[in-house]
Amino acid sequence: MHFGMTGWIHIKGDRTAYTNYYKKMKPEEMDAWPPKYWKFQLRTENPAVEIAFTDPRRFGRVRLVDCPGDKIRQYSPLVENGPDPVVDTDVFTEEYLRKKMHLRHVPIKALILDQTVISGIGNWVGDEVLYQAKLHPEQYCDDFSDEQIKKLYEAIRYVCQFAVDKLGDSDQFPEDWMFHYRWGKGSKGAVSHLPSGEKLAFLTVGGRTSCYVPELQKKSGRVVPGVKEELVESGEEEPKPKKKASRAKVKAIKLEEDEPKNEKKRKAEGDEPPAKKSRGAPKKPPAAPKAEAAKVQVTPAAEDKPALGKRRSGRLQQKAV
Repeated sequence: MHFGMTGWIHIKGDRTAYTNYYKKMKPEEMDAWPPKYWKFQLRTENPAVEIAFTDPRRFGRVRLVDCPGDKIRQYSPLVENGPDPVVDTDVFTEEYLRKKMHLRHVPIKALILDQTVISGIGNWVGDEVLYQAKLHPEQYCDDFSDEQIKKLYEAIRYVCQFAVDKLGDSDQFPEDWMFHYRWGKGSKGAVSHLPSGEKLAFLTVGGRTSCYVPELQKKSGRVVPGVKEELVESGEEEPKPKKKASRAKVKAIKLEEDEPKNEKKRKAEGDEPPAKKSRGAPKKPPAAPKAEAAKVQVTPAAEDKPALGKRRSGRLQQKAV
């Protein structure tokens, strides 16, 4: 049974998961059976026990192997795995690790994630181990000193043994472990540094994203070329710098401020503004004032209009007609 990234074993009537697991659950989901996201159930008769395997992201694996229980590691797929740092202490020694590192030419993070070399080290364990040993994750595994190999071996034994002793309950992990601060990549409120002040960064090694502390895990040998480092951004939003206004915009604002009040009133009333002069065209001399166009007056014919100062009576007008 392989848990993958989100797999877990639940026992009916008992809470076996870590604290944060239950924090994400709704109250009605706490005692539900089978639990949410269950993929596999097993019932025993004597004693009567029910267990369920849950896996929200479905990266886990469950296999049925027909063999004696104490011989299971001699059958596939476990037979292809390397020694376990907790169980196989007689095989996984400092000398074993040194030989494996000298025979390969891959980043150290990729080497310790290889299950054919060492069993049981996943992504977060690999990051924690390299942080405890103060080794850069992208440095080639065959380019470390004997002293650095010793520190790596001790870090692997320490982190794996402690996690097993606590049954993987991260609430009981030491406060100085990087584990508590490595989960915020790309999320709001992300922790960008350790409590001691060192910044966290991410990079991709061996197809997996690695979290490390550049100030403490410095390169001491050859490294993989072209690996891009990405610093963790703080969750607090920093004020963005204001963009400088263009010259044309500044000039327009100034002209608007200097504009007379009656001009602003004219614009508000909807009158058309005067035509703008071309900026680049040369100034023309002022044109001579044009003579006003003669006003055309329609005057009545002489016979229709009586002479000024003379008024003809109605009788005379009738006779004239």
